[in-house]
Amino acid sequence: MATGGGWAPARSVERHGAPPPRGGGGGGTRSKSVAPGPRRPSPSPARSRPAPDNGGSSDSCRVRVSVRLRPKNSEDLAHGSDFDSCVELQPESKRLKLKKNNWSCESYKFDEVFSENASQKRVYEVVAKPVVESVLEGYNGTVMAYGQTGTGKTYTVGQLGKDDPSERGIMVRALEHILSSMSFETDRVAISYLQLYLESVQDLLAPEKTNIPIVEDAKTGDVSLPGAAVVEIKDLEHVFHLLQIGEANRHAANTKMNTESSRSHAILIIHLQRSSRIKEENSSLSNDTHNIFPDDLPLVLKSKLLIVDLAGSERIDKSGSEGHMIEEAKFINLSLTSLGKCINALAENSPHIPTRDSKLTRILRDSFGGTSRTSLVVTIGPSSRHYSETSSTIMFGQRAMKVVNTIKLKEEADYEILYKKMEREVDQLTSEMERQQKLIKSEKMQLDKKFKESERSFHDLRMTSNIRIENLEKEKCQLESTVKTLMRDLEEEKGQKNLLSEQIAELEKLLNKNKQQQLENLSRTKILTDTTKEHEKEMEELLRQLQEERHCSSSLKDRMSVLQQELCDAQSSAQLQESMARELEKKLTKVTEELTSQVQSLKEKISGLISEKEVIYEELKSTQEKVQQEMWQRQGLEDQIRRLERSTSDNYAEESKTSYGMVRSGSGLGNAAFVSKSGKIREALSGQRGTISKIFEEVGLPNVLALLKSEDLDVQIHAVKVVANLAAEDINQERIVEEGGLDALLSVLETSENTTIHRVTAGAVANLAMNGSNQGVIMNKGGARLLANVSSKTEDPQTLRMVAGAIANLCGNEKLHLMLKQDGGIKALLGMVRSGHADVIAQIARGIANFAKCESRVISQGHRKGRSLLIEDGVLTWMVANSTRFSASTRRHIELAFCHLAQNEDNTCDIIASGGIKELLRISRESPRDDTRNLAKKALDSNPAFLREIQ
Repeated sequence: MATGGGWAPARSVERHGAPPPRGGGGGGTRSKSVAPGPRRPSPSPARSRPAPDNGGSSDSCRVRVSVRLRPKNSEDLAHGSDFDSCVELQPESKRLKLKKNNWSCESYKFDEVFSENASQKRVYEVVAKPVVESVLEGYNGTVMAYGQTGTGKTYTVGQLGKDDPSERGIMVRALEHILSSMSFETDRVAISYLQLYLESVQDLLAPEKTNIPIVEDAKTGDVSLPGAAVVEIKDLEHVFHLLQIGEANRHAANTKMNTESSRSHAILIIHLQRSSRIKEENSSLSNDTHNIFPDDLPLVLKSKLLIVDLAGSERIDKSGSEGHMIEEAKFINLSLTSLGKCINALAENSPHIPTRDSKLTRILRDSFGGTSRTSLVVTIGPSSRHYSETSSTIMFGQRAMKVVNTIKLKEEADYEILYKKMEREVDQLTSEMERQQKLIKSEKMQLDKKFKESERSFHDLRMTSNIRIENLEKEKCQLESTVKTLMRDLEEEKGQKNLLSEQIAELEKLLNKNKQQQLENLSRTKILTDTTKEHEKEMEELLRQLQEERHCSSSLKDRMSVLQQELCDAQSSAQLQESMARELEKKLTKVTEELTSQVQSLKEKISGLISEKEVIYEELKSTQEKVQQEMWQRQGLEDQIRRLERSTSDNYAEESKTSYGMVRSGSGLGNAAFVSKSGKIREALSGQRGTISKIFEEVGLPNVLALLKSEDLDVQIHAVKVVANLAAEDINQERIVEEGGLDALLSVLETSENTTIHRVTAGAVANLAMNGSNQGVIMNKGGARLLANVSSKTEDPQTLRMVAGAIANLCGNEKLHLMLKQDGGIKALLGMVRSGHADVIAQIARGIANFAKCESRVISQGHRKGRSLLIEDGVLTWMVANSTRFSASTRRHIELAFCHLAQNEDNTCDIIASGGIKELLRISRESPRDDTRNLAKKALDSNPAFLREIQ
């Protein structure tokens, strides 16, 4: 749940016109009436363009009016043969005949005529569906039901039909249609449900919210209700729940005409917000829209649908209303009368439309003569017993068909969504940049770690390789030294072998030489042989060792070649790692450059946002300067008004002194010098009022009324005096009320405690009350109650004189007598007698005379019966006791009031009981005025009870 403010502020573009409603058909009028007048101008300036023409008629923006006939009910059927239908329908030609009697009838044409058998579905499709589809396309719409009480308005509009879908009214079907056409991802729909009860706007969804204000935008003319509950809906079950809550809180009562008579006007407001880009993909309007807004700017269509169930008009004698229901019927009829006046003014192209006479007409300001597509269904009954009400309803519909609206498409740039989108993009880019920075930092750390590990591994590998090379070289040196040693040993062995061979050769020689000595030297030879064998064995062992040493040397050479190969591989691996490190450094440089460019672009975007902020700041600064200039202008106006009021006060004081001298001197009336002086004073006052009017035209009434709320007491007093002077001129009185001057004066009268403000404000109200059209407004706004409160709190004679004069003016309107009594006006008037001041008593007597005269006229015409309201408050007793105590003019008013009271036979007993017969006899004989004496004689002669008392 949200309040009216939940929708994003935006720049709006409005477009005139809209696709015509389905069903076409130009509405007709009665054969004697003229054609509809020209289209009224839009109430607010806007950039606009015509909607596409899809073949609609020339009056596609005219208010469409349909009529629906209620079936006969039990009351109609109960009359039997006395029942006679006064209505004849011709649905095929969309005409209706209204029969006053058997030889007199009139024919009327409407946009659609529904018989008593027409279904709820058909009524919706003809009356409301075109408006709902127009609202879905972005235009405002209104569907309203009007008619006499008991003719089926609430059934047509507000029937829920939860158990039987065929019985559903326009409210449920419209919401069902809208929900089925919405996309909840991009669109929003919300409702407000209100009632206008006793001229007070109340929230049906939040009953604690009462007296909701009506606010009108001075630039666009849009009407809003701040403070009303706005509930967003998603499905039909939620709709049923909310409508049931609203119906439970709505005021209804049982009357003779209707067992469930609505005592308030119900208004369902449906708010729609749709994405313009999506809705215009298949629309011919998209090209114009893109010329106004760029493609990347988010647009929304905002529209509003009002479904109004008006309370039925009724007559007290037929409905049988009593007590508080009479008050309800009075407010219902007053608001419907104001609506009828607005329709008449629009149909006749009047320059002034009295939309401010009622809160109903203020709420429906856009529906008639505004920018809304409006469809009206008027409901009537068939009974000839209600011929006058049926005729009035039909004529209302005929006049409404002449009203032409200028519908507009409202398209707004949603800067809030754009700002949120940009904010999300900045957040995403910032988070992405931070993530990239963290990722690059982690990758750089990992690369640094890998590089350090590679360097460390390469260094370790190099150290290991060097150590292994050194070891291999050492082993090689050792092996070379070993080989050299073995070769040396081998050479030595060879030398020994050669030596042995030589020795063997020598021995053989010796053997050969000493063969002869063999026997001798047999033992020696055997020893030598053994020795030779041992030497041969040693030689074989040495040869075997030499072979092993050669094999070991070859294996060492192989191992040395393997180590050299490993060393080469390690060197190539180190080179590869160095190349990888160079590539990683290149990648790191490239990523750093990309991040630098992204940071630079983000800085540029941020600078752009900062420049936009500076532009907005400059606009705010210029606005503040304009406000300051307006404050200076207002201060200058206040100074002018102070000077003007000082001069006016001086002239008033001089006029009062002159008037006082004129009353006391008596003989000075014929004095030429005195007459000349008073004439000069009047001329000066006339010139002063002309100066006030001239300043008023230059300054403007709104600026003057704004000063009534000033915190400076002197400024406030002077502003009230200016308004009072302006109200003394007939041409200004209605304008002051229309511009809100009456509301401001009553607010000052209620809140201020200053006696001067009370006196001047009461005088201004008294001046406004001289205009008959303003009297009802004053009463409806509680003016009499506030005046009565002031009279009870003050003892200042001048203030009491002003208050008594204002109430006396209100007493001259017989329609306000009952309300005046209920608000305590009569008791307050009689209570001011306590002052004893002659001027106050004179105003009291004038008010009583006005009241009695108007009351006597109403009773003589048969509009009212019963005792006088003055007698109930004790006025008669005071008149009898004081009829001869005051001045001649005051006595004349009292005598006139007494004679008018005597004309009512219901007052006879009270007049006799109070001793009024003697007073009537005195008036008939001694009154200086012939008309008063004749009126007294007529009362005595026409009343048998008075004649008996005289005899």
